[in-house]
Amino acid sequence: MADPRTERNALLGATLVKKLQARAFDAYYCATKEEALKQALALIPETDVISWGGSATIAEIGLLEYVRKNFNCIDRDTAKTPEERMEIMRKALLCDTFLMSTNALTTEGELVNIDGNGNRCAAMIYGPKQVIVIAGLNKVTGNLHSAIDRAHTTAAAINIQRFGAKTPCALTGVCANCNFADTICNYIVVTRRSKPAHKIKVILVGEDVGF
Repeated sequence: MADPRTERNALLGATLVKKLQARAFDAYYCATKEEALKQALALIPETDVISWGGSATIAEIGLLEYVRKNFNCIDRDTAKTPEERMEIMRKALLCDTFLMSTNALTTEGELVNIDGNGNRCAAMIYGPKQVIVIAGLNKVTGNLHSAIDRAHTTAAAINIQRFGAKTPCALTGVCANCNFADTICNYIVVTRRSKPAHKIKVILVGEDVGF
């Protein structure tokens, strides 16, 4: 007998692919992280210049390590100063392929992202020739309200732990909808459709990846 979780994920993945395609995204379902990595690489031309936004997901599936070794990359982690890092992030908006995840995904096929500097959201909206979004099914929510709530209370509250900030969620693990200088919830973007069509490609993973 097949694992019920695997069966359910396959059904949910197929449903979400149709919902995303109806919104002009290219969409794919991959049961495992390994399959997701292969699918992502199949979408990237060998001559592309690659960059990315902060994402645990693209690291967890092995995509970040692979592109660093095999592609021409615009990598902000090579910067020696904060000013250089910011300049590299600006240049990333003109890359060929931008890699990222999403903080939440509704069952209607909408993507929700919350950003501190705005670079991920900016790249999704305009600039790169294509954007590849890798998202585990653990990020799926029932509606737009719950997706925005997940971005705040789950994704941001975990992500802040990487930065040593002193926001309420960094100290308590609970979102306080704060207005502090250190907040990473400065930009909240809902992506309803891909324009132009097919620019944004979403790879759904039938395993828990990222946060």
